[in-house]
Amino acid sequence: MPNPPQPDPDTDSLPERTAQRSIAYLASTYPTLSMTFVLREVRGLRALGFRIETASINPADRPHEQLTSAEREEAARTYCVKSDGFAGALAAHGKTLALNFAGYWRGAALALRLGGTDPARLLLHWMYLTEALMVGQWMRRNKQRHLHVHLASQAATVGLLVQSVFPVGYSLTVHGPDEFYDVLGQHLARKIAAADFMVCISSYARSQLMNLSSHQHWSKLFVVPLGVDPALFSPQPARPASEPFQILCVGRLTPAKGQHVLLDAVDRLAAAGRRVHLHVVGGGPDEASLRTHAARLAHPECIAFEGAVNQDNVRTLYAQADAFCLASFAEGVPVVLMEAMAMGIPCVSTTIAGIPELIRNGIDGLLVAPGDHVVLANALAMLIDDNGLRERLAGSGRARVLERYNLAHNLEALAALFSAHVAS
Repeated sequence: MPNPPQPDPDTDSLPERTAQRSIAYLASTYPTLSMTFVLREVRGLRALGFRIETASINPADRPHEQLTSAEREEAARTYCVKSDGFAGALAAHGKTLALNFAGYWRGAALALRLGGTDPARLLLHWMYLTEALMVGQWMRRNKQRHLHVHLASQAATVGLLVQSVFPVGYSLTVHGPDEFYDVLGQHLARKIAAADFMVCISSYARSQLMNLSSHQHWSKLFVVPLGVDPALFSPQPARPASEPFQILCVGRLTPAKGQHVLLDAVDRLAAAGRRVHLHVVGGGPDEASLRTHAARLAHPECIAFEGAVNQDNVRTLYAQADAFCLASFAEGVPVVLMEAMAMGIPCVSTTIAGIPELIRNGIDGLLVAPGDHVVLANALAMLIDDNGLRERLAGSGRARVLERYNLAHNLEALAALFSAHVAS
């Protein structure tokens, strides 16, 4: 697989060489609790000398007082498209028509093609065009000539329209697997063809893009994993397992995360006489059904819903955990698993998508088939019963993060990729 170009040790330092690189980042929502990795990436690239400016279709996902200090800083400097309202949308249409007549109608034609014959989709894509014109005018005002988008979904469709109207570069970071469930609706083949290059967070994600594109586009697909700061997420002093055994799950409460399976697994452990306590951290559309499910279990006292917790507070929950579990049906490569592994917490997860690239079963953690609460309970029972196994997995898990998912190292690889493909 192609690897990103690496910094040349015989040239000037990376910050000096990239000082003139300027990139606009676009997201559907920024900052947001479920995508803290984007915030870390943006701030890390700035530290490496890039001029990164951020735009978000929607405002931050929480009230100002619930944001961390870093999130408040990012929100304050981020252009929020919807905050410009109808007046901003009308101005973007008028200014683009006046200054870039051909580009405007090129974008309008593409929006109509993407919308097809369905009136609802036509309206949706005309809204995407409006947002694209607003983003493009923001880029023009800020002299930005390259747009990068995380996730190849709705914001990437806006980015595709920006590129069709304005003379700017266009690139994406693809996570999967959500983008791969609606290939036609997300216009993935068109996005691959239009992009100057694409960052894939895993070989799994790259393989799916290869499957969706012709061989001529494969050379623009680069694997650059996400990462965490192993100094920030560092192991706590060794201690015996808690009584009861503390299991932590962090993630949005959505069907894809498989939390219903985890509830049944924990109930099975409790029914077998093991003293366990599961902490479910996060919010989302499945919260009501999960709370109802937990209340109907034989041992509901074993489940605690902690709600959404920001990055300033989540490390306290990690530090109290004896094991971390993610029972997902669909994932890219979850950053929460990296965080837990970096903190020396033995992890149990599932053999899906990019997770086996992060966790080697029996070496860095335990992996089980998705959707089976019995095998999940058995894997957790192995950790409860075997202190030596917990210690081995914890040590190897942190070593794996240090080797492959160290944020600083992976940011340098991403910076080198941007330096090679984004004009200064």
